[in-house]
Amino acid sequence: MCPAVPSDLEIAQSIKLKPITEIAKSAGIKDDEIELYGNNKAKIKLDILNRVKNNKQAKYVDVTAITPTPLGEGKTVTTIGASLGLAKINKNVITCIRQPSLGPVFGIKGGAAGGGYSQVLPMEEFNLHLTGDVHAISLAHNLGMAFLNNAYFRKQFDFDQKRMLWRYVVDISDRFLRNIVIGLGTADDGVPLQTGFDISVASELMAILALTTDLKDLRKRIGKMVMAFTRDDKPVTAENIKVAGAMTALMMETIKPTLLQTTEYTPCFVHAGPFANIAHGNSSIIADQIAVKLGDYVVTESGFGADCGMEKFMNIKCRYSGITPNCVVMVCSIRALKMHSGKFKVVAGKPLDAGLTKENIPAIEEGISNLQKQIENVLLHGVPVVVAINKFSSDTDNEIKYVQKRALEFGAEAAVLSEVWEKGGNGGKDLAQAIVKACDKPAKFQHLYPLDISIKDKIHTIATKIYGAKDVQYTPLAEEKIKLFTASGWDKLPICMAKTHLSLSHDPTLKGRPSGFTLPIRDIRASVGAGFLYPLCGEMRTMPGLPSVPAGTKIDIDENGRIVGLF
Repeated sequence: MCPAVPSDLEIAQSIKLKPITEIAKSAGIKDDEIELYGNNKAKIKLDILNRVKNNKQAKYVDVTAITPTPLGEGKTVTTIGASLGLAKINKNVITCIRQPSLGPVFGIKGGAAGGGYSQVLPMEEFNLHLTGDVHAISLAHNLGMAFLNNAYFRKQFDFDQKRMLWRYVVDISDRFLRNIVIGLGTADDGVPLQTGFDISVASELMAILALTTDLKDLRKRIGKMVMAFTRDDKPVTAENIKVAGAMTALMMETIKPTLLQTTEYTPCFVHAGPFANIAHGNSSIIADQIAVKLGDYVVTESGFGADCGMEKFMNIKCRYSGITPNCVVMVCSIRALKMHSGKFKVVAGKPLDAGLTKENIPAIEEGISNLQKQIENVLLHGVPVVVAINKFSSDTDNEIKYVQKRALEFGAEAAVLSEVWEKGGNGGKDLAQAIVKACDKPAKFQHLYPLDISIKDKIHTIATKIYGAKDVQYTPLAEEKIKLFTASGWDKLPICMAKTHLSLSHDPTLKGRPSGFTLPIRDIRASVGAGFLYPLCGEMRTMPGLPSVPAGTKIDIDENGRIVGLF
């Protein structure tokens, strides 16, 4: 009988943590540059930026992926494992990742700490409250909502009731909150309005936190957030309703990145957690600014596939930070390539089809076009790409060799087997060597589009070059928004496309490399404080729902007071 494979949580709880002060010291962070939150985590003070500003800049690596299955393809475990592999070959490395939302933790996907022997620790604290940043964002956001409602109630502006843009947020998945009516009761209880809840990490405040550079910039961005419009098309901002200062005060501590450790005691900066299909899906600029001045290599991660988080990393985050990547790691799995043949479905919570777990090179041949397109998407930005094949126990040598051969044909610098879940840093040494070699090549980084072209031209560029669309189609509402935003002077902002992460197209059922489709733009919204416009491609959920068997049903505490069931 085969021994039971330990869970991610069991592995995490078996590792004796080092005091976070030791991790800080190993990263070159002084004692007076951190604020302790117990023994295992700390906030990093932004004063450190003044001390390290003249240090040599590290090599900067972004980890992305092919279009994933609903199960995920191991992007975070590869991000952590690549870092551990770099440490194994004596490179001073810092990892920068997002803080997870509690929606997926208790919903379908579970936690986001990596897995196996390539994790961020303590994984329970990482996946749950951490240092309270998401809670602070939720409270600040809902304070803004309360002030907006009060301004409407007291008729401080000539509000257009149909364009009250701000909604409530809460960091759990609950479909019942998507659309609600408030203000019921007596006249003193308010005015009836239709509104709803978004998940907290979809708040513009989270996007702002990830893109801000200091406290003054945070305050300025919050003040610019557009919360509603008047009937004569004038934006009503957080500054206008005099709540921007109070919102900033609630978020003062969130601006400091959190320091954690990995399973092999390398430093990991955790900061911000914007969604990748609605917002830009990357950890903070501030964390990266600190990390690139402390390490030899900085490994960060973009949400979902290269058409989602990586495209926004290149054209939004790098545009605002001024830091550009030396290399991109493209994670893929054999099962996902088979899924992209269109012959198999992968459903969270259900057993995999046998065709996904047996040798099936014909299916890979049909689905590998997705890997080809995602490699092309990296190369469009002038950055070398290394393919990391995240190994599962059902993968065969023939399948792995076939993918490696084709990846090189598609333009990858290398295609390396990653065994970091099972072996930690030792399973990532080959990947690390490939990253070092790719980073030594001259990158010719370029943005996909300039900012001075029209909104439609930017959208068309992303749709045709990144997604492979034939054309773009706009609803009358989207056309109206384009005119309004152009007249408001927001047409020079970058574009943050909101679309499904399960296909290169807008349609999650279209797998592989779709072509000949027309991308529909249903609406366009403005995150002026964050600094981008986000077109909605089809129906986009900003509040997820729970599945029939939520992950939270397995989470509990044991007789010793330890958390169990988290993954």
